[in-house]
Amino acid sequence: MENVDYIIVGDGYAGLFFAHQLIKNNKSFVIFSEGRKSASQVSAGIINPVVLKKFTTFWKAQEQIDFLKTSLKEIESYTGKNYLIESPIHRIFHDENEQKLWLKKSENEELVNFLDKNFGHLNVVKNDFNSGKVNQSARLDVNGFFTGLFSFLNEREQFINEKFDYTQLNASDSTYRNFNFKNILFCEGMGVKDNPYFSNVLVNPNKGHQIKVKLSQPIPENITIKKKHFLFPINDGLYFYGGTYDREQLHHHIDETAVEQLIKGLSEFYPYDFEVEEVNFGFRPTVKDRRPIIGRHPEHPNLYVFNGLGARGILNGCYFSKSLYDFIEENIPLHEEVSLARFE
Repeated sequence: MENVDYIIVGDGYAGLFFAHQLIKNNKSFVIFSEGRKSASQVSAGIINPVVLKKFTTFWKAQEQIDFLKTSLKEIESYTGKNYLIESPIHRIFHDENEQKLWLKKSENEELVNFLDKNFGHLNVVKNDFNSGKVNQSARLDVNGFFTGLFSFLNEREQFINEKFDYTQLNASDSTYRNFNFKNILFCEGMGVKDNPYFSNVLVNPNKGHQIKVKLSQPIPENITIKKKHFLFPINDGLYFYGGTYDREQLHHHIDETAVEQLIKGLSEFYPYDFEVEEVNFGFRPTVKDRRPIIGRHPEHPNLYVFNGLGARGILNGCYFSKSLYDFIEENIPLHEEVSLARFE
């Protein structure tokens, strides 16, 4: 039998950012991955402290932004690359009323560091009422992040490309196949519904589509454009545009209606020809109160869940991985707003 401090089940943002906490603290662990792309791996990677529909912010936004930047520098120390892309969001205004609302909200203490008061005009795209820049916004190099961390973990023989088999888990003896573990953490996204220990966790699927397009006229580099959805350059001359939100059409194949919605949304502000080269979708695990779900199993004290990251998987996954680690290792109570116990 091999002794490990942790088994992590799931290879999305929750699992990898928690793995980072374990690496920092010299804990032994293995990660089980199904080997298929999760919602995290097809996500836009947007790092955004502002809700761009209403120009509001969210709980612990500044703390999460600061913690993420620190964590990515720490990850760089062992992968050799910083995956932060300094590509600020420029929100295209629909009309003068949005401009006025932006300026009004920029005086708010919670938003003063995020909403730039100086409007700009973007080249190539339609922005008759200019655009507002979101300070401290950026993107994660999603492909680089997952490729780099998977490679690092593979080299250390900590990455197991295999579907986790719940029938092989003996929670009472803390064993799984040939592993003795101290703790096991389930970070499975919507896969948690198949987990016999945490199947009652209250997460709901939110299906998101995104497209990769080839533009006939390139947009300015090093920015992310937002109107209905996000548009930014990726690689090989392609651009990412997405993603949609759908709580109704939850089948496991591409929804052409969502693709049409994206094509229409891009056409509204991009006046030139473009071609759709690729379509992807994933299921975000969302929670009614828009807070992550973190906690310990009521009957098996070394089984934990980390789920419900929603559309802010990067910020939530990074910030609350530390909260979970401190809860397990230091017995520091979880904030009641993210604790699994809030549903009891």
